[in-house]
Amino acid sequence: MSEAPYDSRPETLAHSQRVGELIGAIVKELIDRSSCHDRSKTLPPEVTVFDEFTPKLKHLTYGSQEYKDCLAAMGEGLAHHYASNRHHPEHFADGISGMTLVDVAEMLADWKAATERMADGDLAASLDIQQDRFGIPAELTAILRNTARHFGWL
Repeated sequence: MSEAPYDSRPETLAHSQRVGELIGAIVKELIDRSSCHDRSKTLPPEVTVFDEFTPKLKHLTYGSQEYKDCLAAMGEGLAHHYASNRHHPEHFADGISGMTLVDVAEMLADWKAATERMADGDLAASLDIQQDRFGIPAELTAILRNTARHFGWL
């Protein structure tokens, strides 16, 4: 009596289902973050700092000396923001290397939205500046660009 030929479909479908569950966990975290992104800016000690500096920052060129001086003047309020929000490389002692893919996805969306708030915002130029500012490896910068392009952000 011969054995029935192996049918890979049940295992493949089970694998597909499991991958879907795991992707769902990532999606859930991204959705959770989307509903609470930057909420720390609405409370002390951050709110007074952002009330003062947000109108100033929107008229500056990202990465310029004026922009950097403004960030420095934000002092403890900005330090608190970075410490409270893991989508910022400054949150981690080892910078971007300490981040997760979810952190990086939120960071890229944050960078895109930030360019939209600035008079001369440009995500492509911002990515060049961020690569130098945070020591982002070329491969990750390429992935960030590819992702931004995929979503029509560039």
